[in-house]
Amino acid sequence: MSRLISLGVRIAAAVALIVATCGYAITGNHTDVLLGAGSAVAIGVGVGLRGGSSGGPWVGILIGSIVGVVTAFLAGALSVGWGVIIPPLGPLAVGLIGGLDRSSLSGYGDVTREMFFVAVLLTLGFIPALVAGDVAIAPVVAAFPLASVPLGALLIGLISRRREGWEDARPPRLLVLGAVALPVLTGLLFAFGVLYEDVGLSGIAEILVIALIVIIPLAVLPLTAFLIGRAAATWLRPRLQVYGQLAAYLRVMWVPIGGFALGYLTIIFLFAGFYGTLERFRPGSFADAGAGLADWVSFAFFTALAQDYAAIVPVSAGARMLVGLHLILSVGWALVLFAAVMTSIEPKLARIARRHAEEDPD
Repeated sequence: MSRLISLGVRIAAAVALIVATCGYAITGNHTDVLLGAGSAVAIGVGVGLRGGSSGGPWVGILIGSIVGVVTAFLAGALSVGWGVIIPPLGPLAVGLIGGLDRSSLSGYGDVTREMFFVAVLLTLGFIPALVAGDVAIAPVVAAFPLASVPLGALLIGLISRRREGWEDARPPRLLVLGAVALPVLTGLLFAFGVLYEDVGLSGIAEILVIALIVIIPLAVLPLTAFLIGRAAATWLRPRLQVYGQLAAYLRVMWVPIGGFALGYLTIIFLFAGFYGTLERFRPGSFADAGAGLADWVSFAFFTALAQDYAAIVPVSAGARMLVGLHLILSVGWALVLFAAVMTSIEPKLARIARRHAEEDPD
């Protein structure tokens, strides 16, 4: 249990950091960012802790982050209403799950289960923003993901039934009845002015307007979101598998990388002291030289990367020689250590490559 809690906290922290930073880059409204972050944390932790072939912490972080950023974008950048924000989120998450694990959606029952699972997570994720934002229709907003489960499952099933591995020929009658109930109820609420008072049944034009208002959020947007999510996940799947294989190589190279970084930073701090000492005893060796260690460390860092640092410029011959020596040592350190590391770890990398070739002969 403690391990699951620790994993959940790590997933939540990673997802919240990603979505919060992206959210504030999109909008300055705290409620919109909280809505995206809450949705992302709920989806990320739920999918990440579920386990199985369609779960895993990295998959949870990926799906949660995408859903959270989309939520913050719809709420903040586009400033659309709840009827446009909520309907695409569940199908988007289900599409991502289905694209990453094709075997997870093989029938209407699987789709309904995934939709319900995602809807519960979205409802939980909405609660902080609804409470903080003092939303008047908070209960309706919180319940909408659950109410749209049958319709979303039916639509996703209808466009997925021709895919390989689909088992159900027809949707269950109970699912069809539940799917029809939501648009009918929504249309009646529009017709009698419960949702918008300026909309009423006064002619064919008004009926068509109500039909479009109902169809676009409840059918077009969810289907589009599901298709985009599935296509994106299908494209990402083989590339994520490559990253999974790279993890074995990174574990072997982790210690050498740390050693390289330690040596590189040592050279930077050492020459930062040299630069400061030269300027202290030979004033004017550097133009616009700062008086603090941070300025010299910044200058040494850019010098090690062979980049100009506009704030400090070497002027005297001694300063230029010191910069040249620093650059030679930095480049030499990188080349020599790289050659030494590759020589020492090449047998381990070869064993990993052979193991991957045996596991995936294609």
